[in-house]
Amino acid sequence: MALRKIIKQDEFRELGFGNKVVESNQRLMNKDGSSNVRRKGLPFFQSVSIYQTLITMPWWKFNLLVFTFYITVNILFALVYYFVDPDHINGMVYNSEFEKFAEVFFFSAQSLTTVGYGRLNPSGYFDSTLASIESLIGLLGFALATGLLYGRFSRPLARILFSKNMVVAPYKGITALMFRVANRTKSELVDIQASVILSYVIQENGKPIRKFSNLKLELTKVNLLSTSWTIVHPIDEESPLYNWKEADFKKNDLEVLALLQAYEETFSQTVHTRTSYTNEELHYGAKFESVIEAGPNGSITIALDKIDKFVRVDLEQEIIRTA
Repeated sequence: MALRKIIKQDEFRELGFGNKVVESNQRLMNKDGSSNVRRKGLPFFQSVSIYQTLITMPWWKFNLLVFTFYITVNILFALVYYFVDPDHINGMVYNSEFEKFAEVFFFSAQSLTTVGYGRLNPSGYFDSTLASIESLIGLLGFALATGLLYGRFSRPLARILFSKNMVVAPYKGITALMFRVANRTKSELVDIQASVILSYVIQENGKPIRKFSNLKLELTKVNLLSTSWTIVHPIDEESPLYNWKEADFKKNDLEVLALLQAYEETFSQTVHTRTSYTNEELHYGAKFESVIEAGPNGSITIALDKIDKFVRVDLEQEIIRTA
C-alpha cells in the first residue's frame, strides 16, 4: 500500500495531542471521552480543578466524600469538646467514657447542622465559642455541598450511547468504516452533528510521526436522534483508508476520534460528547445487526442492548452483491 494515498483527504498535523509518537498503540482519547494525558511538574493544587473534580466524579464517590467530610468534622470537634472542656456542655447523660464521647459527638452534630434539640447546650465561654464557630463551618459547608449537588443535577449532558466497536462493512459496492450511536434517554436530541477524525502513524525520515485526517461522512448531521444513527465513512478513492487491508489498520496504529454535539431540549443547551476507537476495537468484515423492532400499538422499539451486535460477512461477496 502506498502511504502517499493518505494525504488525499483533509490531512492536518495537529489536533492538540502533538505528532510525536511516545510508544506504539498509544491511545489519545479514552473511551469515556477524556484525553489520555497525564500532567506533572506542578504542585497538586495548581494542576487540579477542585470544582471540576467534584462536579464530574461518580455519584458514589461524591456521596462518600460528603459523608466522610461530615463524620470527620464532627469527630474533630468532638475530640476538642471531650479533651478541653466537656463539663460545660449541659444535659449530658453517660455511664462510661465511650458514652461521654458519644454525647459530645452528637452535640457536635447538632451544632454543625444548627439543629439544636435542646437537651445538650453549651454554658462556658470556650464551648459556646467553639459551638458558634462549628455552626458557621456547618452553614458554609452545607451551602457548598448544596451548590455542588445542584451543579451535578443541572449540568447538561449528552446521554449518547456509543457502540463498543466499529466495523468495516460492505457499503454500496465499496466498504465503509461504521460505528453506531443512540440516545439513552427520552429527552430529545436535536440537530446532532458528528465529526470523525482519523489518527494514524507513518514513517518520515526514519521516525514515526502521528498525523490526523478529517473523515468525510455519509451524513454529518441528523435532525433527531429518536432511534439510532449508524455513522458511516465511505472508504472510496478519496478516503485515507483506501486500499487498506485488515493488517494495515494495526500496522499504522489507527485511532478514530468521534465527536458529537447536539441541542438537548430538557436543558435547552448545546451538549457535547466524544469517544475513540482503536484498531483493537475494529472488526474487519462485519456489519451491525438491526436494533429497530416493532413495538406495541404501532410504536417503534429500539433495543439498546443490541447496539454492539454485529455479524461476520464476506466483504468481497457482499461488495459484489451490493454494487
